[in-house]
Amino acid sequence: MAKSLVIIPTYNEIENVEAIIRAVFDLQKDFHVLIVDDNSPDQTGKRVKELQAEFLGKLFLETRLEKSGLGTAYIHGFKWAINKGYDYIFEMDADFSHTPSDLIRLQRACMNGADVAVGSRYKKGVNVVDWPLYRVLLSYGASFYVKLITGMRVHDPTAGFVCYKREVLEAIDLDSVRFVGYAFQIEMKFRAYLKKFKIEEVSIIFRDRVLGKSKMSSSIISEAIWGVFVMKMRSLFLKNKF
Repeated sequence: MAKSLVIIPTYNEIENVEAIIRAVFDLQKDFHVLIVDDNSPDQTGKRVKELQAEFLGKLFLETRLEKSGLGTAYIHGFKWAINKGYDYIFEMDADFSHTPSDLIRLQRACMNGADVAVGSRYKKGVNVVDWPLYRVLLSYGASFYVKLITGMRVHDPTAGFVCYKREVLEAIDLDSVRFVGYAFQIEMKFRAYLKKFKIEEVSIIFRDRVLGKSKMSSSIISEAIWGVFVMKMRSLFLKNKF
């Protein structure tokens, strides 16, 4: 069995899902792919089922009953991956904002000593393409805020392109992870940081999606702003929860 699993959460990604799956398998590396679909009305899951016949034993699908948040989708995928015995477990978006070939660079970082490899937009300046200025400022500002509150020296703590070694996910109490939106990415890195795992950033170029709609919302932004402060307080006063 492959040692590496790429988890891709989907909700209404019919325009992207086949292309992203093929792009991963075109790498000619021993990656498997798990799609965690939240019962997409646009039939994303149905298309994945059709592709499974072509990519037998390499492409997997977990269908949830409803849209329940990015964080819970990844937690579902993490537990599935641990149960199946994968050594390197990746997070990646379906919309090509992450370049599939960079999976190899993230894996290499983990194979060379990192416990968590983060595809970073901000390790070397600002490597974001086709985002409006306000979004770049919001994202970069959020990263600075997270570093200030948590003490993590991670330039891109909100990044959603990540490789975890299995031992990291096994060490984290996945059932106690609270965030469900993009702040989930911060919480996972913070929990790994508190457990003294080595987090390494790999500089990538991030591109805005071309097809489909962004899942960003005001509630997700609010969770990230207020939730990070609460998370830090909980880590100080409720250490057993972390």
